Amino acid sequence: MTTPAVRITNPRTDTSTLKTYVELMKLRIIELLLITTLPAMIAAAEGWPGWWLVFATLFGGTLSSAGANAINQVIDTDIDRLMSRTKGRPLPTDRVSKRAVLVFGSTLGAAGFFWLWATTNLLAAVLSTIGLLAYVFVYSMLLKRSTTQNIVIGGAAGAVPALVGWAAVTNSVELPAWIMFAIVFFWTPPHFWALAIRYRDDYARAGVPMLPVVVGEKRAMDHMMAYTVALVGTTLLLYATGSVDWLYLTVAVVAGVAFLAGTWMLRDHPEAAMKYFGYSNGYLSVIFIAIAVDVLVLG
Repeated sequence: MTTPAVRITNPRTDTSTLKTYVELMKLRIIELLLITTLPAMIAAAEGWPGWWLVFATLFGGTLSSAGANAINQVIDTDIDRLMSRTKGRPLPTDRVSKRAVLVFGSTLGAAGFFWLWATTNLLAAVLSTIGLLAYVFVYSMLLKRSTTQNIVIGGAAGAVPALVGWAAVTNSVELPAWIMFAIVFFWTPPHFWALAIRYRDDYARAGVPMLPVVVGEKRAMDHMMAYTVALVGTTLLLYATGSVDWLYLTVAVVAGVAFLAGTWMLRDHPEAAMKYFGYSNGYLSVIFIAIAVDVLVLG
Protein backbone atom coordinates (compact mmCIF):
# COMPACT_ATOMS: atom_id res chain seq x y z
CA MET A 1 0.00 0.00 0.00
CA THR A 2 1.45 3.35 -1.05
CA THR A 3 1.49 6.11 1.50
CA PRO A 4 0.15 9.36 0.01
CA ALA A 5 2.67 12.16 -0.21
CA VAL A 6 2.30 14.80 2.44
CA ARG A 7 3.25 18.41 1.66
CA ILE A 8 5.17 19.88 4.54
CA THR A 9 5.01 23.64 4.76
CA ASN A 10 7.63 25.75 6.43
CA PRO A 11 5.97 28.45 8.57
CA ARG A 12 9.12 30.55 8.39
CA THR A 13 9.10 30.46 4.59
CA ASP A 14 5.40 31.36 4.45
CA THR A 15 5.96 34.27 6.83
CA SER A 16 8.94 35.46 4.82
CA THR A 17 6.90 35.39 1.61
CA LEU A 18 4.11 37.39 3.22
CA LYS A 19 6.59 39.98 4.48
CA THR A 20 8.06 40.25 0.99
CA TYR A 21 4.69 41.05 -0.58
CA VAL A 22 3.84 43.51 2.18
CA GLU A 23 7.19 45.19 1.56
CA LEU A 24 6.37 45.52 -2.14
CA MET A 25 3.25 47.52 -1.24
CA LYS A 26 5.29 50.28 0.52
CA LEU A 27 2.61 50.86 3.13
CA ARG A 28 4.52 53.67 4.86
CA ILE A 29 4.32 55.77 1.70
CA ILE A 30 0.63 54.94 1.37
CA GLU A 31 0.01 56.27 4.90
CA LEU A 32 0.99 59.73 3.70
CA LEU A 33 -1.27 59.47 0.66
CA LEU A 34 -4.23 58.50 2.82
CA ILE A 35 -3.58 61.47 5.10
CA THR A 36 -4.57 63.64 2.13
CA THR A 37 -7.62 61.52 1.26
CA LEU A 38 -9.50 61.61 4.55
CA PRO A 39 -9.39 65.40 5.11
CA ALA A 40 -10.59 65.89 1.53
CA MET A 41 -13.55 63.64 2.34
CA ILE A 42 -14.33 65.57 5.52
CA ALA A 43 -14.14 68.90 3.69
CA ALA A 44 -16.38 67.60 0.90
CA ALA A 45 -18.96 66.30 3.38
CA GLU A 46 -18.65 69.43 5.55
CA GLY A 47 -18.37 67.02 8.47
CA TRP A 48 -17.80 63.32 9.09
CA PRO A 49 -18.69 61.41 5.89
CA GLY A 50 -19.56 58.16 7.67
CA TRP A 51 -17.43 55.25 8.82
CA TRP A 52 -18.31 52.90 5.96
CA LEU A 53 -17.52 55.44 3.25
CA VAL A 54 -14.26 56.35 4.96
CA PHE A 55 -13.22 52.70 5.21
CA ALA A 56 -14.28 51.91 1.64
CA THR A 57 -12.41 54.87 0.18
CA LEU A 58 -9.22 54.38 2.18
CA PHE A 59 -9.17 50.65 1.50
CA GLY A 60 -9.68 51.17 -2.22
CA GLY A 61 -7.02 53.87 -2.29
CA THR A 62 -4.63 51.56 -0.48
CA LEU A 63 -5.17 48.82 -3.07
CA SER A 64 -4.52 51.21 -5.99
CA SER A 65 -1.45 52.81 -4.40
CA ALA A 66 -0.01 49.45 -3.38
CA GLY A 67 -0.48 48.18 -6.91
CA ALA A 68 1.34 51.19 -8.34
CA ASN A 69 4.19 50.76 -5.87
CA ALA A 70 4.63 47.09 -6.73
CA ILE A 71 4.59 47.62 -10.52
CA ASN A 72 7.01 50.53 -10.15
CA GLN A 73 9.55 48.21 -8.54
CA VAL A 74 9.41 45.92 -11.56
CA ILE A 75 10.28 48.86 -13.80
CA ASP A 76 13.03 50.10 -11.47
CA THR A 77 14.71 46.78 -10.70
CA ASP A 78 17.91 47.66 -12.58
CA ILE A 79 18.11 51.05 -10.90
CA ASP A 80 17.35 49.64 -7.46
CA ARG A 81 20.24 47.16 -7.76
CA LEU A 82 22.69 50.07 -8.12
CA MET A 83 21.44 52.27 -5.28
CA SER A 84 22.43 51.66 -1.67
CA ARG A 85 19.04 52.96 -0.50
CA THR A 86 17.07 50.42 -2.56
CA LYS A 87 19.33 47.43 -3.21
CA GLY A 88 17.75 45.51 -0.33
CA ARG A 89 14.26 45.55 -1.86
CA PRO A 90 12.60 42.24 -2.83
CA LEU A 91 13.41 42.29 -6.56
CA PRO A 92 17.10 43.32 -6.37
CA THR A 93 17.63 40.61 -3.75
CA ASP A 94 15.83 38.01 -5.92
CA ARG A 95 13.29 37.15 -3.23
CA VAL A 96 10.50 37.19 -5.80
CA SER A 97 10.22 37.15 -9.59
CA LYS A 98 9.33 40.15 -11.75
CA ARG A 99 6.40 38.25 -13.21
CA ALA A 100 4.98 37.51 -9.76
CA VAL A 101 5.30 41.15 -8.72
CA LEU A 102 3.72 42.36 -11.95
CA VAL A 103 0.74 40.03 -11.46
CA PHE A 104 0.50 41.07 -7.81
CA GLY A 105 0.59 44.80 -8.60
CA SER A 106 -1.85 44.54 -11.50
CA THR A 107 -4.27 42.51 -9.37
CA LEU A 108 -4.14 45.09 -6.59
CA GLY A 109 -4.72 47.91 -9.06
CA ALA A 110 -7.70 46.18 -10.67
CA ALA A 111 -9.12 45.30 -7.27
CA GLY A 112 -8.81 48.94 -6.20
CA PHE A 113 -10.76 50.10 -9.25
CA PHE A 114 -13.62 47.62 -8.87
CA TRP A 115 -13.77 48.05 -5.09
CA LEU A 116 -14.08 51.84 -5.33
CA TRP A 117 -16.61 51.56 -8.15
CA ALA A 118 -18.73 49.15 -6.12
CA THR A 119 -18.50 50.95 -2.77
CA THR A 120 -18.20 54.65 -3.72
CA ASN A 121 -18.69 55.70 -7.33
CA LEU A 122 -17.18 55.37 -10.79
CA LEU A 123 -15.52 58.80 -10.71
CA ALA A 124 -13.52 57.96 -7.59
CA ALA A 125 -12.52 54.61 -9.11
CA VAL A 126 -11.42 56.21 -12.38
CA LEU A 127 -9.42 58.93 -10.63
CA SER A 128 -7.64 56.40 -8.44
CA THR A 129 -6.73 54.30 -11.47
CA ILE A 130 -5.55 57.38 -13.36
CA GLY A 131 -3.19 58.02 -10.45
CA LEU A 132 -1.84 54.48 -10.73
CA LEU A 133 -1.38 54.69 -14.50
CA ALA A 134 0.25 58.13 -14.28
CA TYR A 135 2.72 56.88 -11.68
CA VAL A 136 3.61 53.75 -13.63
CA PHE A 137 3.61 54.95 -17.23
CA VAL A 138 4.17 58.71 -17.07
CA TYR A 139 6.58 58.94 -14.14
CA SER A 140 8.33 55.57 -13.90
CA MET A 141 8.54 54.63 -17.58
CA LEU A 142 8.63 57.98 -19.38
CA LEU A 143 10.01 60.73 -17.14
CA LYS A 144 12.16 59.27 -14.38
CA ARG A 145 15.14 58.43 -16.60
CA SER A 146 14.76 61.22 -19.14
CA THR A 147 14.32 64.62 -17.47
CA THR A 148 15.25 66.62 -14.37
CA GLN A 149 11.58 67.55 -14.14
CA ASN A 150 10.61 63.91 -13.55
CA ILE A 151 9.32 64.39 -10.03
CA VAL A 152 7.59 67.68 -10.87
CA ILE A 153 5.34 66.22 -13.54
CA GLY A 154 5.19 62.74 -12.06
CA GLY A 155 4.29 64.20 -8.67
CA ALA A 156 0.77 64.79 -9.95
CA ALA A 157 0.14 61.07 -9.44
CA GLY A 158 0.78 61.44 -5.72
CA ALA A 159 -1.68 64.32 -5.54
CA VAL A 160 -4.61 62.33 -6.95
CA PRO A 161 -5.79 60.83 -3.61
CA ALA A 162 -7.17 64.23 -2.55
CA LEU A 163 -9.36 64.22 -5.66
CA VAL A 164 -10.41 60.62 -4.97
CA GLY A 165 -11.47 61.52 -1.44
CA TRP A 166 -13.58 64.45 -2.59
CA ALA A 167 -15.11 62.47 -5.46
CA ALA A 168 -16.01 59.56 -3.18
CA VAL A 169 -18.24 61.90 -1.16
CA THR A 170 -19.73 64.18 -3.82
CA ASN A 171 -19.30 62.26 -7.11
CA SER A 172 -17.68 65.43 -8.44
CA VAL A 173 -14.40 67.34 -8.22
CA GLU A 174 -14.77 70.96 -7.13
CA LEU A 175 -12.34 73.85 -6.63
CA PRO A 176 -11.30 73.03 -3.03
CA ALA A 177 -10.35 69.52 -4.15
CA TRP A 178 -8.18 70.92 -6.93
CA ILE A 179 -6.47 73.24 -4.44
CA MET A 180 -5.72 70.26 -2.18
CA PHE A 181 -4.38 68.48 -5.26
CA ALA A 182 -2.17 71.53 -5.95
CA ILE A 183 -0.90 71.56 -2.36
CA VAL A 184 0.46 68.03 -2.73
CA PHE A 185 1.70 68.81 -6.25
CA PHE A 186 3.81 71.80 -5.13
CA TRP A 187 4.97 69.98 -1.98
CA THR A 188 6.37 67.01 -3.91
CA PRO A 189 9.45 68.60 -5.59
CA PRO A 190 11.12 70.05 -2.47
CA HIS A 191 10.25 66.90 -0.57
CA PHE A 192 11.87 64.52 -3.06
CA TRP A 193 14.73 66.78 -4.07
CA ALA A 194 15.82 66.74 -0.43
CA LEU A 195 16.02 62.96 -0.71
CA ALA A 196 17.94 63.34 -3.97
CA ILE A 197 20.44 65.65 -2.24
CA ARG A 198 21.08 63.04 0.43
CA TYR A 199 21.40 60.21 -2.11
CA ARG A 200 22.94 62.24 -4.91
CA ASP A 201 25.73 59.70 -5.50
CA ASP A 202 23.19 56.88 -5.65
CA TYR A 203 21.13 58.60 -8.32
CA ALA A 204 24.25 59.54 -10.29
CA ARG A 205 25.47 55.93 -10.22
CA ALA A 206 22.08 54.69 -11.41
CA GLY A 207 21.90 57.31 -14.17
CA VAL A 208 18.70 58.92 -12.86
CA PRO A 209 18.73 62.66 -13.75
CA MET A 210 17.38 64.00 -10.47
CA LEU A 211 17.74 67.78 -10.36
CA PRO A 212 20.47 67.98 -7.66
CA VAL A 213 22.56 65.48 -9.66
CA VAL A 214 22.33 67.45 -12.93
CA VAL A 215 22.43 71.10 -11.83
CA GLY A 216 24.05 70.81 -8.40
CA GLU A 217 22.77 71.31 -4.88
CA LYS A 218 22.66 75.13 -4.84
CA ARG A 219 20.61 75.52 -8.00
CA ALA A 220 18.36 72.66 -6.92
CA MET A 221 17.71 74.48 -3.66
CA ASP A 222 16.71 77.60 -5.62
CA HIS A 223 14.06 75.46 -7.31
CA MET A 224 13.03 74.02 -3.95
CA MET A 225 12.50 77.51 -2.56
CA ALA A 226 10.40 78.52 -5.56
CA TYR A 227 8.14 75.49 -5.11
CA THR A 228 7.92 76.08 -1.37
CA VAL A 229 6.73 79.65 -1.95
CA ALA A 230 4.12 78.35 -4.42
CA LEU A 231 3.14 75.65 -1.91
CA VAL A 232 2.59 78.05 0.98
CA GLY A 233 0.62 80.42 -1.25
CA THR A 234 -1.58 77.55 -2.41
CA THR A 235 -2.36 76.49 1.17
CA LEU A 236 -3.69 80.01 1.79
CA LEU A 237 -5.91 79.82 -1.29
CA LEU A 238 -7.92 77.07 0.33
CA TYR A 239 -9.14 79.53 2.96
CA ALA A 240 -10.42 81.82 0.19
CA THR A 241 -12.80 79.08 -1.02
CA GLY A 242 -14.70 79.19 2.28
CA SER A 243 -14.31 75.45 2.83
CA VAL A 244 -12.10 76.05 5.89
CA ASP A 245 -12.05 78.70 8.62
CA TRP A 246 -9.61 80.63 10.81
CA LEU A 247 -8.22 77.55 12.57
CA TYR A 248 -6.87 76.13 9.32
CA LEU A 249 -5.62 79.55 8.21
CA THR A 250 -3.66 80.01 11.44
CA VAL A 251 -2.02 76.61 11.12
CA ALA A 252 -1.27 77.15 7.43
CA VAL A 253 0.43 80.50 8.07
CA VAL A 254 2.53 79.30 11.02
CA ALA A 255 3.50 76.00 9.38
CA GLY A 256 4.16 77.76 6.08
CA VAL A 257 6.56 80.29 7.62
CA ALA A 258 8.37 77.46 9.39
CA PHE A 259 8.62 75.43 6.18
CA LEU A 260 9.93 78.42 4.22
CA ALA A 261 12.55 78.98 6.92
CA GLY A 262 13.54 75.31 6.81
CA THR A 263 13.95 75.39 3.03
CA TRP A 264 16.06 78.55 3.28
CA MET A 265 18.31 77.10 6.01
CA LEU A 266 18.87 73.94 3.98
CA ARG A 267 20.91 76.05 1.54
CA ASP A 268 23.63 76.45 4.18
CA HIS A 269 23.21 72.99 5.67
CA PRO A 270 22.72 70.44 2.87
CA GLU A 271 23.86 67.73 5.28
CA ALA A 272 20.48 68.18 6.99
CA ALA A 273 18.60 67.03 3.86
CA MET A 274 17.12 63.95 5.50
CA LYS A 275 15.99 65.94 8.52
CA TYR A 276 14.28 68.34 6.10
CA PHE A 277 12.80 65.35 4.24
CA GLY A 278 11.23 64.08 7.45
CA TYR A 279 10.06 67.57 8.40
CA SER A 280 8.35 67.96 5.03
CA ASN A 281 6.33 64.81 5.76
CA GLY A 282 5.23 66.36 9.03
CA TYR A 283 4.37 69.63 7.31
CA LEU A 284 2.02 68.00 4.81
CA SER A 285 0.40 65.98 7.57
CA VAL A 286 -0.16 69.09 9.69
CA ILE A 287 -1.76 70.99 6.80
CA PHE A 288 -4.25 68.22 5.99
CA ILE A 289 -4.98 67.39 9.62
CA ALA A 290 -5.73 71.09 10.09
CA ILE A 291 -8.28 70.87 7.26
CA ALA A 292 -10.05 67.97 8.96
CA VAL A 293 -9.99 69.48 12.46
CA ASP A 294 -11.15 72.87 11.21
CA VAL A 295 -14.17 71.40 9.43
CA LEU A 296 -15.08 69.03 12.24
CA VAL A 297 -14.65 71.60 15.05
CA LEU A 298 -15.83 74.82 13.42
CA GLY A 299 -18.26 73.26 10.96
